[in-house]
Amino acid sequence: MLKAVARTLLVHLGYYPPGRQVRVYDDDVFLVSYPKSGSTWLRFLIANLKGAQDRVDFTNVDQVIPDIYQDVEKKLQALKRPRIIKSHEYFEPRYQKVIYVVRDPRDVAVSYYYHHIKQRLIPNDLRIEEFVDPFLAGTLDPYGSWQDHVGGWCRARTDRTDFLLLRYEDLSRFAEEELRRVAEFLRLEVTRTQLCAALERCSFEEMRRLEQRQAHLNERLRGSRQEILFIRSATVGGWRREMPTAAAERITRAWSGTMAEYGYGDEV
Repeated sequence: MLKAVARTLLVHLGYYPPGRQVRVYDDDVFLVSYPKSGSTWLRFLIANLKGAQDRVDFTNVDQVIPDIYQDVEKKLQALKRPRIIKSHEYFEPRYQKVIYVVRDPRDVAVSYYYHHIKQRLIPNDLRIEEFVDPFLAGTLDPYGSWQDHVGGWCRARTDRTDFLLLRYEDLSRFAEEELRRVAEFLRLEVTRTQLCAALERCSFEEMRRLEQRQAHLNERLRGSRQEILFIRSATVGGWRREMPTAAAERITRAWSGTMAEYGYGDEV
């Protein structure tokens, strides 16, 4: 109880990451997704497109696109506006302009499983089919289930011009075209050369190299298991080789309607 009171006070004073309590301005842009849906990659891509003077990496990306779970309120308020801010929050009507990233929940489940092992949140010997239970129930974190998160944001905002929906799969397959959509949404004037440079800097191989060199410098990464990378696979459809068929079928049966809305079929 006392810890909760102290945290609330620190948030109010601006000395603690605010999370859902972040102060929101009308010109803010929020980069939102359910966890492990590709927002870190997109965050790096946008940060590079914004023309940061220093090369964007794990030590300075927060200076360009901060994270409401890592950066304190005072730092967030000191940023030049309009701000672009990363969030995993379930539907928040205060967010006026949003880029939302959706990913096949079967790939999300696999990525989140390894993330939980990396962060020592679950036992090493917990099988992925056991992990699927809390994943479907939405009890892994404060953000609810994948279906509720996606449905809450997309059904409330899809018809608005200040909402951009991206599929992780499209960003992977048609990277230049999708990143150009992002730039246009943010009203960034960029050339094809700039787009390609950002994509090259944020390739899977380069992101992994950055993590391997800088994990010990990043507050979020240095306390985790270093033998498991945060940038682990990034593949589309990797669930087919990493998740037992029965576990994948459970996700598909539970969320088939929502999955179909975003082009995720019932194939296993």
